Amino acid sequence: MEQIDDPKVAFAFLRPACVLLTREQTAANARRLCEQLRLVSDGTLQQLQEYVLFPLRFVLKTPGPKKESLVQAAVEGVAYVLSCTCVCSWDVLRELFSELCLCLCTPADPGKPAASSDELKMAALRGLRALLHAAYGDVVWRLYEPAILPGLGTAVSLLLALAERERAREVQAAALKCLQALLCRCDCPEEHVPVGPDEERALGAAFASFLPGMALALSRVVAGDVRQGHEVTARAVRVWYGTVGLVMADDQLPDPEAAEPPAAELGRVGELVVRRTADWAKETSGKLAVILKRIISCISAHQHWRVRLEVVHLSDHLLSTSRRYLGDCASALLEALVTMVNDEDPAVRDKCSTALENVARTSREHGGLTFADVLSENLHSLATSLPRLMRTSDDRRKLAVLRAFLGYLKILGPGVETVLNSVTHLHRISRALMQVLELDVTDVRVVEERGVADPVGGGAGETTRQKKHFLYFTDEKVFSLLREVCRLLGYYGNLYLLVDHFLDLYRESSAYRKQAAIALNEIIAGAADTSLAATGEHIPVSRDDLKAAVTSVIEEYTSFNNWHLPTASEDSDKGEWAHFGQSRILPIANRAAGELCQLPSESKASTVHQLGKGPTVHQLNSNIWQTCTQLEGIGCMALVLGMDFQPLLITTLYPVLEKAGDRTLLISQSALGAMWDVSRACGYGSLRELVVRNSDYLLNDVALNLQRLGLHPHGPRVLAVMLAHADAGLLPLVRDVVRDVLAALDQNYDERADVFCVILHSLVKALVRWFPVGAGVNEGPPGQAGAKKTEPLHEKTLDVRRFLLDYRQEKRLAEGIMGDDQDAEDTEVPPSAAESSVDMDTLDEKVELPSHIAVTKEVMERCVHLLSHPSLAIRLKVLDVLELCVIVLHAQENELLPLVHRCWPALLQRLTSDDPLAVLRAFQVLCTLGETCGDFLRKSVSKEVLPKLTGSLRRQAAVSANASPIYTHTLAYKLQLAILQGLGSLCLRLDLVDTDLESVTEACLPYLSSKQPRKLQDACISVFQHLIQVDPDSTWLTLNELHCPVTYEPPHPDLHPITLAGMGQPRTEHTDNVLKLLEDVS
Repeated sequence: MEQIDDPKVAFAFLRPACVLLTREQTAANARRLCEQLRLVSDGTLQQLQEYVLFPLRFVLKTPGPKKESLVQAAVEGVAYVLSCTCVCSWDVLRELFSELCLCLCTPADPGKPAASSDELKMAALRGLRALLHAAYGDVVWRLYEPAILPGLGTAVSLLLALAERERAREVQAAALKCLQALLCRCDCPEEHVPVGPDEERALGAAFASFLPGMALALSRVVAGDVRQGHEVTARAVRVWYGTVGLVMADDQLPDPEAAEPPAAELGRVGELVVRRTADWAKETSGKLAVILKRIISCISAHQHWRVRLEVVHLSDHLLSTSRRYLGDCASALLEALVTMVNDEDPAVRDKCSTALENVARTSREHGGLTFADVLSENLHSLATSLPRLMRTSDDRRKLAVLRAFLGYLKILGPGVETVLNSVTHLHRISRALMQVLELDVTDVRVVEERGVADPVGGGAGETTRQKKHFLYFTDEKVFSLLREVCRLLGYYGNLYLLVDHFLDLYRESSAYRKQAAIALNEIIAGAADTSLAATGEHIPVSRDDLKAAVTSVIEEYTSFNNWHLPTASEDSDKGEWAHFGQSRILPIANRAAGELCQLPSESKASTVHQLGKGPTVHQLNSNIWQTCTQLEGIGCMALVLGMDFQPLLITTLYPVLEKAGDRTLLISQSALGAMWDVSRACGYGSLRELVVRNSDYLLNDVALNLQRLGLHPHGPRVLAVMLAHADAGLLPLVRDVVRDVLAALDQNYDERADVFCVILHSLVKALVRWFPVGAGVNEGPPGQAGAKKTEPLHEKTLDVRRFLLDYRQEKRLAEGIMGDDQDAEDTEVPPSAAESSVDMDTLDEKVELPSHIAVTKEVMERCVHLLSHPSLAIRLKVLDVLELCVIVLHAQENELLPLVHRCWPALLQRLTSDDPLAVLRAFQVLCTLGETCGDFLRKSVSKEVLPKLTGSLRRQAAVSANASPIYTHTLAYKLQLAILQGLGSLCLRLDLVDTDLESVTEACLPYLSSKQPRKLQDACISVFQHLIQVDPDSTWLTLNELHCPVTYEPPHPDLHPITLAGMGQPRTEHTDNVLKLLEDVS
């Protein structure tokens, strides 16, 4: 619909609605007038402005209570008219300003917001903002005259109260927008009144009276509840720096009119006028600095980027407009900018960089302290307070502080080297890092987590390093920023100076050692510009300087005092530390002229103390983290040098492999990570290639150390790690070393058996991996196994013949015909000609065994003696080794069976009269033996083992049937479960019959009860499933005696009825499992 352009027509159109609203003040009449106003053009409405505003203002000025809907409709009408017209009269402006403010406040207290609806408040705020935009320039400036200060102050107080106390964020934002309009700092797209220097001065003089209250109230809004949203916070920051920048502008201070006394006609209003003298500016600056620091601390790490961007605008605006009289605030403003240099949002970073360039340019133009001097002083101040802030602040504040620290370094750039040349600065920064990077060494799990059998696994892949736990922070982002700080120090600073200084801290006290190692690792990484996004001109460190620094750090890390630290409180580890205490000779790989140094007096005292009383858990934890940090540092420095690290392998690889075999899980994992870093740096494709390519000098060191085991007790660990990561090509090289290991084991049976058992386990485990079962069958001597391979058709004929002879014998026995000696002789199978010839050849010459079979045979011979070792841990490890030996010798029966015969007495002791853990592990070995040489063990197992196992099952059945759920965590339950899980397959492999099967069946029947734990029931079912394969008829009869689900009728009346004990019985606790097994039998 077209709008009305003719004033006369518009007047006639609007007059009835205006008259009606004047007579009848209702919300409907007010809304009707508003709807008609929208049908009139802006130009025509300008001519009728006072006429159409009269009924709306009359509604607002009428005394007495009014409905909110009426007031809201009237205010919305006023706001629409003002948005379409201009206010040319000062009286209209003054009266409308007062009327709209009265709609927002409580009548009794004009500075307090009324308890009205949010809709009414929004309408009044829109009207007030429209009024300020509609006023002409020569009219609006009268609002800021001294005589109007009381009314203006009331409006400002009212808007601040709305922004601070309202819960609706829309009302808060609208109140802040009105304050921006009052300040002539509105950021809306509408056209605004131009502001000249005189008007700026008038604005500054007026708002100087309200500056304290506005600064405090807006700071409370900024630090308010996060639920108010980022828009309110950002706009409050904008109003704050707009007000401060207006009042404290350099071009307005000191105010030339400040010396003149206020006009006499102002009366008491003159007391509100603030005279902006130099003293006032200095005093105000100090107070504003306190508020400013509070604001920056609250929002510099705000989660929304627009709020952080406003912080940059705040700093940029005040440093550019109020630099002279906000000296107390300059440090906080500069720190805020520096903090944002590393912001994650590009818009914030770009604006911050621009602002810093402006600050640097302004600093050069105005003289005084140089920008670099200001930055260095601020950096020193921040480093001084950094430990305190990291201890007392929350994570957001910690991130903000570290970003500021990092920002100072980035802005200083190459000037960092000059700053660090100052002893005071270097000392303060390094001490701050030492305190902030302090690790938490109270976690007992670090000490308790031990490598079980093979600390480094099979070397199939790369392991992740465990997260460090720091004393003063938990957020990983904080540690990332600290790492970047150290890297920037290394990138811009003097590498020799930093390395020497932090090595001095490393040596100074054990309290700083871990932190100094972390800092050194990152400094060297930063010096090589590894994964560092640094800016600024910088001359990179030469490769020779870098290699020299790396060499000195690695020498310090791998020195005796720092590498061989006690990391566990077990007796074995104490023994190892005692061996070290007797000598100060370094490993063979580190033998060089001048390296045989004496321990410092402090280390001697600590060694005596540790050997006397033993280290505490905190000391062990600290030693573990120090070792891990040094290992990570070796890997980091290898990546820094790349192929240039190759010459350092001869002094570094052996100690790293030594730690890879450590029984502390965290250390072995860190060493494995270092091995991966070294292999990548030196161009090796895998850990296998790293070990094999350097195996010559590694094995040489191992062989020499085995000859002096008291001085180098960790040599066997290196061999174990090499075996875990190498391939079969290492076996010829390691054969002589293995002989040395076995010889050393024979000589140190009581002292070093645990260490050598780890080697033997790694060796045999490697042989199982290198030579899978079946690979060595053809390599064996031409015995029975060889005949089976070379004469498959003949063996098949023998099998058929044997079957027929056995069938004939069993049939005659069933018929009651007892065989005579002749029949027995007939059943003997004459050896074939081929077998006879093979046996004769074997007698003539003895074929040499394959190397892996010979080695395994020698290892298994040692197991015969070690199975009876007093230490339970060693017995368990030997049982593991024995099982692996049986797997390797699976195809070599001529070698395996004699060894099994020799091992049997000691193994029987483990099975029958040992700790439950040993019994459990020995039974697993027995199951493996049953798989490989079942016939050989049938008689021994039947006579000596089976009665013990079945007796144990019978005794424990009643205990487990009525036990609580916690019983499943006991060792007795685990032993029951293991026996039941392996007993079935053992019976099948040994082909047990008659009495033995009955004994097993009788012992297992109670475990078919539903009262037993579920896993025991399942294991028992597996036993009966194997027994069904051995003797299905007997098993079927036993199960039906327990529960028979059907009645069997005889096929003829003359036959006796079939009677089973389980027939006609009600359901019992065994019924479900019995029915499941009977289905398998059928």
